[in-house]
Amino acid sequence: MSADTEKSSEQFPTISIEKELQKSYLEYAMSVIVGRALPDVRDGLKPVHRRALFAMRELGVHFNRPYVKSARIVGDVIGKYHPHGDTAAYDTIVRMAQDFSLRYPLVDGQGNFGSMDGDSPAAMRYTEARMTRIDREIVNDLDKETVDWIPNYDNSLNEPAVMPSKIPNLLINGSSGIAVGMATNIPPHNLTEVLDALITMVDDPNITVHEIMSIITGPDFPTGGQICGRAGIREAYETGKGVIVIRALTHIEKIKEGKREAIIITEVPYQVNKASLVEKIAELVKDKKINSISEVRDESDRHGLRVVIELKKDEIADIVINQLNSMTQMQKSFGIILLAIVNNKPEILNIKQILEHFIVHRKVIIYRRTAFELRKAEEKAHILEGLKIALDNLDDVVALIRASNSPQEAKDELIRRYDLSEIQAQTILDMRLQRLTGLEREKIVRDYEEIMEEIKNLKAILADPQLVMQIIKDEFNELKEQYGDDRRTEIIDATDEILPEDMIAPEDMAVTITHSGYIKRNPVSLYRSQNRGGKGVTAVKNIEEDFVSDLYVASTLDTFLFFTNQGKVFWRKVYMLPSAGRTARGKAIVNLLNLAEDEKLAAILPIVSFDDESNEKTILMVTKSGRIKKTSLQEFSRPLRKGKRALTINEGDEIIAAHLLNGDDTILLVTRKGMCIHFAESDIRTMGRTAAGVMGIRLGADDIVVSAIVINSNNSVLIATENGFGKRSPIEEYRLQKRGGKGVRGIKRSERNGDVIAAKQVDDEEEVILIADSGKMIRMDLSTIRVIGRSTQGVKLINLDENERVVSMDSVAKDTSSDDDEEIVDDENNVEISESDDTEPGTDEEQSE
Repeated sequence: MSADTEKSSEQFPTISIEKELQKSYLEYAMSVIVGRALPDVRDGLKPVHRRALFAMRELGVHFNRPYVKSARIVGDVIGKYHPHGDTAAYDTIVRMAQDFSLRYPLVDGQGNFGSMDGDSPAAMRYTEARMTRIDREIVNDLDKETVDWIPNYDNSLNEPAVMPSKIPNLLINGSSGIAVGMATNIPPHNLTEVLDALITMVDDPNITVHEIMSIITGPDFPTGGQICGRAGIREAYETGKGVIVIRALTHIEKIKEGKREAIIITEVPYQVNKASLVEKIAELVKDKKINSISEVRDESDRHGLRVVIELKKDEIADIVINQLNSMTQMQKSFGIILLAIVNNKPEILNIKQILEHFIVHRKVIIYRRTAFELRKAEEKAHILEGLKIALDNLDDVVALIRASNSPQEAKDELIRRYDLSEIQAQTILDMRLQRLTGLEREKIVRDYEEIMEEIKNLKAILADPQLVMQIIKDEFNELKEQYGDDRRTEIIDATDEILPEDMIAPEDMAVTITHSGYIKRNPVSLYRSQNRGGKGVTAVKNIEEDFVSDLYVASTLDTFLFFTNQGKVFWRKVYMLPSAGRTARGKAIVNLLNLAEDEKLAAILPIVSFDDESNEKTILMVTKSGRIKKTSLQEFSRPLRKGKRALTINEGDEIIAAHLLNGDDTILLVTRKGMCIHFAESDIRTMGRTAAGVMGIRLGADDIVVSAIVINSNNSVLIATENGFGKRSPIEEYRLQKRGGKGVRGIKRSERNGDVIAAKQVDDEEEVILIADSGKMIRMDLSTIRVIGRSTQGVKLINLDENERVVSMDSVAKDTSSDDDEEIVDDENNVEISESDDTEPGTDEEQSE
């Protein structure tokens, strides 16, 4: 080998082209994956989003500051942190400002930032922007050494490697991006649901994915719409990958004097261009692929989206909707891929893992923030200790300083004589003379005591992981209260999906509800048929003066509606109700529905079917202020696990009753002061689910409605008062009148009677139970209470001691069991037979209205 060849091989070493390509491509791929296309699991941001928010923070364009030109922001982003094109940076800012792209926008834009029709935004020199209020929760504590900092592209500045975000941005705003060999597509979610799941996980780290799915019910898109089916959601949350079907929200309106119908689109699927959708429908009509449509027009305005599709005469709207769903983007698939950067590596995560990583992130932030605050507090305490020493030796310190030839000599002497640090000595020398006044001296002592208490609290946080978790939980609750909102996207059952109901065999169940609010179900077959005069079977043992107040016989596939005093309605299928032993009380309804602390059950309605072709069945709701509302039963046919608004409640008001009406019923309202009004159901027009209702009775001062009765027979009405008096009056005594009046006197309110506490429709085949606030309870046969006129004061129902008051009244089926308190076993059927006097409902008359 020649000398030239040897020299050449030293300067240009031989490298395998295969290895070099592999190495270079992997470096490029990781750069795209980590530094461009995928979000971080902790703050849910890609580098360009993080840099845009950081640049806006450094500019000081917070939500409560004036807007600045978008070009100014873009200039800072690309000049300081993101060395790419200005168009890419501006497009990022535009998308963060669009309320139809992000569920919770991160940029507050002023000007033209594009539209759902695909219109381009105005140039950056025309638009203005600033941070939104929720951005404060993303960048908060950035100056407290909570995150690591990295140099920018030219090492001239530093930028945060991740944001100390309080909000779970990855889930609430989602993310999409195509990297090298992988892609992410995370849908947006509802902030309230995600925070509820995080709070539950803080309390119970062992919560399962299935339990999380009962809290986070599914994606929540900014454009609303409907998700068809739960199978795709379930698969995505369990495995990190799944496909869901999104559908436009439509309803049908009558047009042309009711002779024709129109399909109204009010919400479109996420990321669907509305103008393109309307154009596609028009093309299908023009090409005669859909022959049922006569006209399509877009009536959207600043109040909301509205696309009208008019149908030809006698065309069936549901068929046309199905055609549009299959031929246009009124229905589209959304592929979920929960891929994010975890510890600088891409990972596909399930829903629980995403929440766990965010909680770990918050723990790290709180530990680092607390350590920073502790260091600053100790530094301040150190200075205050020096000032205290100076104040305690004020005359000597002043003399020492006056005797010194130079500041350095005074400083050195202070350090030597009082064992001070340099910073303490310098602070004493820098102290202004005004701090020697009495008030200032007291303030220094007070500040020192406060800072020592703060140091104690900060050290306690660092030493106790439970305190850290409590801080995290408190922060989540504050965020939920400040930023939480209702879902926009509704989740409906897919027509071809196998639902839990498909796996349940229809079977008649006896559902019992006790007076104190316990519920359970048992097969009707458990209560075997007996000959007349039999001793019966114990349904629920009397526990702490509790008793069965309602019994319903319903199929396992029937639905129960639970109305709360705050105007919400919850759905539960019968098969979802707790199954308990024959003599057990069951489960508390407040726990079954997860009611709020100040929320209580007001009424229960069993529903066999929501399909009412006559549209005559409605639900009546009554509040204590006398407001009433009638809503079509079909309005309650689409359940949400966390409940829906059934009635808009005014402040200080609450629901007291809900009843199912059949179209020709009459209603009797009874007030605390004994006034009653009897009117026909037809007096109330049918209203929407969220309406506030109309006036049912005009109340006097300090009066409220205590009972609402749907009159469905010619029996009598029993009214009970707080002092233990009451009376039965025939229905005919309460003449029919128009709603909204003051009504007639139902019972005289006097010093003897006191206030009315309840009223019920009863007959001789029932018994009534009265309960006093002391726990005293009496059960009496209604046949012993004679029927008397309406204007009388009534008779004594229960003897009360002084200061005792009746607080509740319930009617139950007459107890026909014997007085013998013995239980025997029927060998043939191996069933316990009760001979006690326990409450034993067994007739249909017990069903609440």
